[in-house]
Amino acid sequence: MLRNGNKYLLMLVSIIMLTACISQSRTSFIPPQDRESLLAEQPWPHNGFVAISWHNVEDEAADQRFMSVRTSALREQFAWLRENGYQAVSVDQVLAARRGGPALPPKAVMLSFDDGYSSFYTRVMPILRAYHWPALLAPVGSWIDTPLNQPVDFAGTPRPRGEFLTWQQIREVSQSGLVEIAAHTDANHKGILANPQGNLEPAATTRSFDPKTNGYESEAQFQARMRADVAAISNKIRTVTGKAPRVWVWPYGAADGTSLAVVGEHGYEMALTLEDGLDDLGNLMNSPRFLVASDPDGEHFANSMVAVQTKAPMRVLHVDLDNVYDPDPAQQARNLDVLVQRVVDMGAGTVFLQAFADPKGDGLVHSLYFPNRHLPMRADLFNRVAWQLHTRAHASVYAWMPVLSFALDSKLPRVMSWNPETGTTSVAPDQYKRLSPFDPKVRQIIGEIYQDLARVGPIDGILYHDDAVFNDFEDASPAALKAYAAQGLPDSIAALRADPAVMQRWTRFKSRYLIDFTHELTAKVRAIRGPQVLTARNIFAEPMLNPGSETWFAQNLDDFLQAYDWTAPMAMPLMEGQEVKTSNAWLEKLIATVKARPGAMEKTIFELQAKDWRTQAAPDISAEQLAEWMGVLKRQGVTSFGYYPDNFLENSPDLKTIRPALSNQWNP
Repeated sequence: MLRNGNKYLLMLVSIIMLTACISQSRTSFIPPQDRESLLAEQPWPHNGFVAISWHNVEDEAADQRFMSVRTSALREQFAWLRENGYQAVSVDQVLAARRGGPALPPKAVMLSFDDGYSSFYTRVMPILRAYHWPALLAPVGSWIDTPLNQPVDFAGTPRPRGEFLTWQQIREVSQSGLVEIAAHTDANHKGILANPQGNLEPAATTRSFDPKTNGYESEAQFQARMRADVAAISNKIRTVTGKAPRVWVWPYGAADGTSLAVVGEHGYEMALTLEDGLDDLGNLMNSPRFLVASDPDGEHFANSMVAVQTKAPMRVLHVDLDNVYDPDPAQQARNLDVLVQRVVDMGAGTVFLQAFADPKGDGLVHSLYFPNRHLPMRADLFNRVAWQLHTRAHASVYAWMPVLSFALDSKLPRVMSWNPETGTTSVAPDQYKRLSPFDPKVRQIIGEIYQDLARVGPIDGILYHDDAVFNDFEDASPAALKAYAAQGLPDSIAALRADPAVMQRWTRFKSRYLIDFTHELTAKVRAIRGPQVLTARNIFAEPMLNPGSETWFAQNLDDFLQAYDWTAPMAMPLMEGQEVKTSNAWLEKLIATVKARPGAMEKTIFELQAKDWRTQAAPDISAEQLAEWMGVLKRQGVTSFGYYPDNFLENSPDLKTIRPALSNQWNP
């Protein structure tokens, strides 16, 4: 009887499910040609090309100390490129296309081989001749200079001289008509001491640290060292080939703005990094290259080439460096180890890393974590942590910096708020204590702080803090009022607020002024650190959901999407007055606001909150709740997101709970 009952129950459930299925509207068929194509399937932009970087080529085991590939693998990779319509192009073709000459073929690739291994002569050249494909060879001058009876000093490791080319061989391949000789520095393909903690970082991009003086190489000293190096390798190549080199290849792929300026002085027209992505004729001094590493088989090589246009989703941990700092060096080192392991275990590819000290949490910066000209240094720590995150956690690092909230000389003007009841001005008690960017001295000093940041560490980007705001009573400082008048606006807050049309013009001016100031800071950073540095800026949710509230913030979503590489909305529902039960719907509304703008989702990083700041205690939000919010983001098509803060010392949010929701890596 029980068995029959189960049978009837099963039949009933089946009928209900079938009825439900029938009642659903049928999914319409979309022909393949009408379906939205993936980015990887779309044709490359006009005159787009991909640079590919190989190093050593070996017949047997591929030694990864030298980024080696097997000869058989190289042949397979070349064959795949040819059979799939890729065409190798020369430097001449690229430069001609840039000048308006013949366009590059649809799937153009530039083949490059770094360091100057003898395998290029013995193994690569025969393949190039067979395909009649052009290539780029980038030797290190001092390695090739090594006498034949001495080992090569390979970045501190002695290697047999026979593993590297001779100048005669380089002359021969340069005369083949297939190979252009590029510069890979003369003697700066090595690591040098970069901080008090003992890290070795790329010599061509690093101001060296001297433990005897406890100081760093000056900018003038660094420039002189690089000028001597660039001149030396350029002269050697010119002497051997009869041609001035036109392509600079960064050791380790690490670029530097100061060095790039020196390279430009010597007439170089291309500079190759190891960043991901397609090359752009309009930006040849910051050209990415696909690095062929780990001796990939044909399938992995092919997948990498096909996906060259695809940007990896951003998964971000936003970290307080205050939690790494400890007056006890041993404890500080342990804290750093915990952070690095946390980033690895979490599967996060990016860290927004605090570069300023804020132990009180009030947002007013009294000290920094890097040497600088204007504020005390709490500890020389930013470089160390950023480098460790790069090398041990393989994470990109954005330096998180305030824009205006620096506790500098009290004589410098602050952002002033006008009181309509009294007609007086004062620093708003409920806002960040900000310096007025309308004052030239303020802009100069803040710019110098950013320059000092650029000199000290390996950064992939800058995250501009949310302190770059003006409300509808700010800025009432004298310099600000003068700036308004110069724009044809009234020079009093009362008059600016009296006419809605005037107030709108005033609001737009302030929004753009803050953006222009961050652009000024970005230019200063890139001039020193390099053009590859990206930008992100935090934006409050309210001006996104309610464009009229730009008046209260001087922030505008459309402006941000145009002005920065990444816009980082503070997707923090509880901070915006929502309850947990309404938070999912609020997030969906915020996402819909971004989705309504074509292409905006690919430039937006949603930052969730990991603390509930509605009370002074600011308790942690549970990992379960945070994971639920991440699920909302992903179901709405968000691919780039993160949260603040990550309390790595206390495993909050809980790693096991949050990792499957955060990471796009395989989760065992």
